[in-house]
Amino acid sequence: MAATRSASKSNMAKAGAFKTAAKPTHSGAPKGYKPTEPARVEAVLNALKKAYPRVECALHHKSAFELLIATILSAQTTDVGVNLATPELFRRFPTPAALAKAPLQEIEQLIRSTGFFRNKAKSITGAAKKVQSDFGGEVPKTMDELLTLPGVARKTANVVLGSWFGLNEGVVVDTHVFRLSHRLDLSQAPTAEKTEQDLIKIIPRPRWTMFSHELIHHGRRICVARSPKCVDCPLESLCHSSDKTWSTVWQHKPAKVQREAK
Repeated sequence: MAATRSASKSNMAKAGAFKTAAKPTHSGAPKGYKPTEPARVEAVLNALKKAYPRVECALHHKSAFELLIATILSAQTTDVGVNLATPELFRRFPTPAALAKAPLQEIEQLIRSTGFFRNKAKSITGAAKKVQSDFGGEVPKTMDELLTLPGVARKTANVVLGSWFGLNEGVVVDTHVFRLSHRLDLSQAPTAEKTEQDLIKIIPRPRWTMFSHELIHHGRRICVARSPKCVDCPLESLCHSSDKTWSTVWQHKPAKVQREAK
């Protein structure tokens, strides 16, 4: 049992640190293919912006504090699941001061459905206490200060800074951004942290926050992990992944080849 609890804590601590499969991702690339050259990156960004012009953070929130707590809860679960749990949590404990004083067991029951609820309850309570004691009840708006809060790593800090304060201090790299960045050959780094460093080198800073929102939405709607809907993908012509779905591959074969195969 102790080993299981230890493993759970380790998994929580490493949330956002993903490893990529060692397989070619651009087997169908044309000769001279340079995936991170400025013109291709700009084409990817333009296609995403056109496809998702009004996309925003999927976590429901009405304040920086609510977004902070919701993002901490989103580790290793879905935004949909978090959005189901947070309304009652925020109704009972609407401020850092209220959450800081809340009984831990009551918080655990309210967030149980998000998984790892005991560790998450400690994190959000600890974050609320520190926001209240060190920052006067106001969520800080710098990366260094946010990283001092329990349960907060770069991903959470980037979400709060970008989506609430409008500050592009980094790129949010969740499972979707990590997976699609590799699929689109924007990075081949083995961890979320190193993938973010690759992305901030090639993505213009004003686009960091929106790029993450767009890629997350694209990963949920079109470029799903098990069976990407390549035939409907606005990035299909820019993508040379080796595991495109057959419908798209077939669609782009010359008509003569299609007739001969029938």
